[in-house]
Amino acid sequence: MLAGYRIVPDEPARVRDALAAAAAAGAEAVIVNGGTGISGRDRTYEAVAGLLEKRIDGFGELFRMLSFQEIGSAAMLSRAVAGAWQGRAVFSVPGSTAAVRLAWEKLIGPELGHAVFELAKHPPGTGH
Repeated sequence: MLAGYRIVPDEPARVRDALAAAAAAGAEAVIVNGGTGISGRDRTYEAVAGLLEKRIDGFGELFRMLSFQEIGSAAMLSRAVAGAWQGRAVFSVPGSTAAVRLAWEKLIGPELGHAVFELAKHPPGTGH
């Protein structure tokens, strides 16, 4: 079920506000797209990575590996990141349609239920 959809500028405060709104809406997972490159205007990575309580490093590693197979060495410029934030899974992916499709079909879609299940069992910060 989709809890919400929002388009915000690539400004860290606005990205954090959108994440807070998703949490308030009851989202168990959030997918953020765009702003993961290295240009001066790409600031989503800083906003998302700074909030993560636990990182899922394998997500970014696998995304770049799979992306390399499609676009070559430019894949290393992606700062795709994922992790846990306030008991929910957060995935931040590049904004291109091909990147979103790759992330969803190969990584997020197949493991989303598992990630949400694991986070619901013992949310970070609960001490269990």
